[in-house]
Amino acid sequence: MTDSYKNQGFATRAVRAGQHRTNENEHAEPMFLTSSYVFDNAQQAAARFSGDEVGNIYSRFTNPTVRTFEERLASLEGGEAAVATSSGMSAILSTFMGLLSAGDHIVSSRSIFGTTRVLFDKYLSKFGLETDYVSLTDLASWQQAIKPNTKALFLETPSNPLNEVADLAALSALAKAHDCLLIVDNCFCTPALQQPLSLGADIVVHSATKYIDGQGRCIGGAVVGDTQRVGDDIYGFLRTAGPTMSPFNAWTFLKGLETLDLRMKAHSVSALILAKWLEQHPKVKTVFYSGLEGHPQHELAKKQQSAFGGIVAFEVEGGREAAWKLINAVEMLSITANLGDTKTTITHPATTTHARVSPEAKVESGITEAMLRISVGLEAIEDIQVDLQRGLDLL
Repeated sequence: MTDSYKNQGFATRAVRAGQHRTNENEHAEPMFLTSSYVFDNAQQAAARFSGDEVGNIYSRFTNPTVRTFEERLASLEGGEAAVATSSGMSAILSTFMGLLSAGDHIVSSRSIFGTTRVLFDKYLSKFGLETDYVSLTDLASWQQAIKPNTKALFLETPSNPLNEVADLAALSALAKAHDCLLIVDNCFCTPALQQPLSLGADIVVHSATKYIDGQGRCIGGAVVGDTQRVGDDIYGFLRTAGPTMSPFNAWTFLKGLETLDLRMKAHSVSALILAKWLEQHPKVKTVFYSGLEGHPQHELAKKQQSAFGGIVAFEVEGGREAAWKLINAVEMLSITANLGDTKTTITHPATTTHARVSPEAKVESGITEAMLRISVGLEAIEDIQVDLQRGLDLL
């Protein structure tokens, strides 16, 4: 992590941290589109490859543009090191492959992205990693699930799509008492709204594809934490296995970080307005948004987040048929499972983001056929409401 701006505010670091100007003295961050680097001599090449000399070697694991993004994100999350990856899922894969071994045990919240659950159950299990699932908000269930070989607690908070909020300080204390790592997916809040490392987490993972980009342009991920686990162990897996972020994508994410603070505040303001509007709507059964005072973890969310984020989920009467009817009626909202975009998106989680999750697991996670998820964008909130009303009028 660069020290140049460590005492500056979040918005300043989001614009400035991590940049190291070249001899060209450029103002904007340059894009290094090169696969390899030239050495001064054979001795320098040998020193670089052995690790005796710091410097660029090969863009699978050393690239100046990617490094700038890593240093900037580490600064914003309050971490010592960051590793950028090719996607959010590769960030999660790299974390567990870099830190765990066959025979280790993971306790995970059951309220996680459907593909993450598939990764645990179908693929990591092949390598001898065992995963048990618990309620995100029930601390006793986490305690009961921990075994002598448990090495990591994993969760998303707020959860996807129900907006459940975990008590990170309490889970951190539990993890430390059992010599486990606390690994937090901070995709929904980003460091602009929540900084899990400051609340006791050991590792933070991101899908940079979402809010960090903010405009739905590129795929990428990142892991943030300390120098040993992230800067050595997880980096070592990336260097060898190669789930690498491209320089172009890293440059795009740098531009996204520059406006992250402003965007997350704006997403949160509009999402709260929309959640309150839906809560009062006669065609809406339930609204899931931690910014609502009736949300079970509203006070906790106020304590550990600076705002409530841009994701709103809700249920309508009539199951899948009614949910699909509403989706099919919208004209402006984008029907896509991606989130974190300036454009508002709407999806049916049970048949998209959680389609590969078993029916039993969906029930355990609260994913119903009547549920819709909205990623509130930056359009005028009145226009979002008008578009949704088109579908609600049909129910």
